[in-house]
This record gives sequence, C-alpha cells and structure tokens, in this order.
Amino acid sequence: MLVDSHCHINFPDLAARMPQVLDNMAANGVGHALVIGVSRDKYPEVLALAAAHPHLFATVGIHPDDQDAAEFSEDELVAHATHAKVVGIGETGLDYHWCKGDLGWQHERFAVHIRAARRSGLPLVIHTRSSAADTVRLMREHGADAAGGVMHCFTEDWATAQAALDLGFYISLSGIVTFKNAHQVQEVAQKVPLDRLLVETDAPYLAPVPFRGKTNEPAYVRHVAEHIATLRGMRFEDLAQATSDNFFRLFAKAQRVAGHG
Repeated sequence: MLVDSHCHINFPDLAARMPQVLDNMAANGVGHALVIGVSRDKYPEVLALAAAHPHLFATVGIHPDDQDAAEFSEDELVAHATHAKVVGIGETGLDYHWCKGDLGWQHERFAVHIRAARRSGLPLVIHTRSSAADTVRLMREHGADAAGGVMHCFTEDWATAQAALDLGFYISLSGIVTFKNAHQVQEVAQKVPLDRLLVETDAPYLAPVPFRGKTNEPAYVRHVAEHIATLRGMRFEDLAQATSDNFFRLFAKAQRVAGHG
C-alpha cells in the first residue's frame, strides 16, 4: 500500500467529491494520505478531514507564497502540534517564483516554522521554488536538521538534494517525475537513497502522466511510484513498501491503520 505524503484534498474541487476521492485511493492501493496546512483559514478544514478519517493525517503551517497571509505565531504552531492527528509543521519554506522584492518576511516566516518544529519535535514539510540556495542556507542557520523533515515536490538538482539529505531530510517526488522533459527530477529519482524517498501528488495540482492537465488526486500517486520504480529498475511493490515505511519513520506520530497497508 502507498502513502500520498502531500495533498490538498480540502481544496474545493476535491472536497466536493470526498467519498469518491477516498474510494479511488483505496481502489489504487493508497492506504494513507497527509493533508497539508497552508493557511490559518484553511487549517480547520485540514484538521477536520484528519479527525474524521483514521487514515488521513494533517500538518499545520503557512505557505510562503502570500505576504499578506495571517500568520501563526511560533507558540500557536507548537500548540497546534499537540493535536493527535497533526504530524508535521508546514508547508513552509521559500518561493522566489511567485514572490519578488524584499523577502525578509518570507525568511522570518520560514524561521518561525523551523523553530516551532524543533520545539514540537515534529518534522518540517518544506517548499522551495527558485530559491534553493537560500532555502538550504536558512535550514542550516536555524537548525532544521534538529527537526528533520521532507523537501516536498522536489524539482531542484542533485546537488541541492544532497545538501538536504546531508541535513537528514527526505526527498518527496510528485507527478512531475513522469513528465517527458523532467530530466533533472528523474536523475534525482534514480539517485536518492531508497530509505530517504517519499512519493506525493500535491493534489489537486501536478497530475502525473497519463492524467497530466487534469485535476490530481491521491489515487494517482500510484503512477508516480510506478514511474520511479521503472526509473530505478526495481519492482513497484518494493518501491511502494519502502516509501510507505519511510513515511511512517519520518512522521513518527502518524499511526498505520489496519486494513490500509
């Protein structure tokens, strides 16, 4: 059974058909999923899903792409982290693709999340886009290695992956790895140590081939895993088992649910 280690199924296009989304997961051997917090206003939706379904888990955090987003304080993040179904801190990080100019606010938001992860003992879920050097630098400066975590939807080069691995982080790959011209990501998919690899959808975004351009959903993480297994020359079943074991090792607070792999 697989784990979708990063999805946004509380977003409207998936929330509106939740029973079907969950049924599709089961039909495709996806036993668990991590629903990611990105804002204060969406966090109750994320938490409600995790609370209602034993095989779903939640994180708490503020995405880096909105300067005007209402913040969680460090203390608030730590308090939310005590909830039984909250297993990680984030999504957090840096994004220089959507955000320009003086990004000190983004650096401070990231630092707050790192400190909260260290205090709470929960792993970080890190987003980096067009910002790899600063992301790794801030991870080092603020002691992200003390918390650990995952570089989600990884699209950077192998050198950046190595830097994250050296800090004890895992690498999670999305449907982008199935895209024809995603050579850099495919190289990473082949080189990441098997015991540090996760798979995800980032649903409703980035649907893998053969669903590229359509609404993504957790069931489709199977296509991500199958493609990576092919790239690595290994059995799909072994890749699925390894990435699932990795998820529960990293997100140690998450509990496997009987009958869900």
